[in-house]
Amino acid sequence: MPKFAANLTMLFTELPFEQRFSAAKEAGFDYVEYLFPYEWEATTLAEYLQQHALEQVLFNLPPGRWDEGERGIASLPVRQTEFREGLDLAISYATTLGVSRLNCLSGLIDPQLTSLEQWSTLVDNLAYAAEHLAKHDIKLLIEPINSRIDMPGFLVDTLGKAKQLIQDVGHENLAIQFDIYHMQVMHGDIARLLESHLDLIQHIQFADNPGRNEPGTGELNFEFLFSQIDALGYTGFVSAEYRPSVNTRDSLGWLPEKS
Repeated sequence: MPKFAANLTMLFTELPFEQRFSAAKEAGFDYVEYLFPYEWEATTLAEYLQQHALEQVLFNLPPGRWDEGERGIASLPVRQTEFREGLDLAISYATTLGVSRLNCLSGLIDPQLTSLEQWSTLVDNLAYAAEHLAKHDIKLLIEPINSRIDMPGFLVDTLGKAKQLIQDVGHENLAIQFDIYHMQVMHGDIARLLESHLDLIQHIQFADNPGRNEPGTGELNFEFLFSQIDALGYTGFVSAEYRPSVNTRDSLGWLPEKS
């Protein structure tokens, strides 16, 4: 059985954020993640984790002005200082929280820049981050996000671009965060994609499609996909990052009960 994690940004939103840790534990999760930790003190978050015997497995590097629509700054030449400062902040949080994987959002296409300017900036920033994070035993991830529905104009929206980025950066400390929902929207054929890219994948997230809701609400066969993930020998985390169509507890019919 995969090591399932709950994304507390999207699950248990019926509750205040600080109560979602206990809700996740009571529902059967031992692992959690969420998009960003930065509005809370790291020590406070660590206390939530310890209190409920949870392990946090992931969060994202600072994305810029998220509330204003920014979706990452790693590809913007004039924001490189800010990117590096954000990397230092993320390392500080990761160290306190015991997190060993950080995801970098590539950001949106900027029409005022050439594609070469953005791509080369992204490569430079990821090379810097991968090297810096390696010193702290933290893995850097890059996530392709669909540009058809959820993030129009997202720079790295396909597995092909993510794979090319890893090749261009050329650092062993960079890998792919594979989101089943986003890759179903962009590519389809999820089982084959997982198999053919397994050597590059260090984290998996999921939601059904269409709708980005819980398993069983769309076209994907998650019972098969979860068994396939096990059969491939993947040992990383598999995180529920969906929008429950009902109360979160009622959406967890896919989660196996602990023996």
